[in-house]
Amino acid sequence: MTTAHDECPTLSEHAGDTDALGAPAAAGIAETVGRALAMAAAAASPSRPGDTAEIQAITDAMIRLLVGTPLRSDGQLTIKSLAQEAGLKRNKLTHKHTGLKDLFYALVRMQDTRPRVVDGLKRTNDELQQKITRLRAERDRLRTDVQQLVRVVHLLEVENQQLREAASSDGVVRVLPVQHRPSTR
Repeated sequence: MTTAHDECPTLSEHAGDTDALGAPAAAGIAETVGRALAMAAAAASPSRPGDTAEIQAITDAMIRLLVGTPLRSDGQLTIKSLAQEAGLKRNKLTHKHTGLKDLFYALVRMQDTRPRVVDGLKRTNDELQQKITRLRAERDRLRTDVQQLVRVVHLLEVENQQLREAASSDGVVRVLPVQHRPSTR
């Protein structure tokens, strides 16, 4: 039988990864406390192995979130993401395993780094903010250009109207001679 623990890597299995070498101490604490709680739950109520599996799934999910390698969630350090990462309903954390919920919040508070997912989102957000700034500047420049073109068109319309009035006052239409330029072939 495969359990959630068998499918999920532990912190020690992440030790070979170069990204996980700087894994926060919070993940190690979560792993240690989770193992202790799972053993205690198994010893206290051997007739309910589901509790042990839930504790193990929550612990493994905590480790993945704290290290920054989520498998099933968005990687945010929230109870909603923790429950999604563990494959459980959120009420399992808010009503049944409140100690693990409190532990998770404490570990999140003691972390001084953000998960890689958040760093990526921050980088994307910064790029989009720069793009917005560029687009706003271009929009303002185009608005100025449009206003200037409107003034030019208005001036040309006024001049055209004056020329029509001048041409129609004497009733004579004059054809201007066309000058042919020699081709430069």
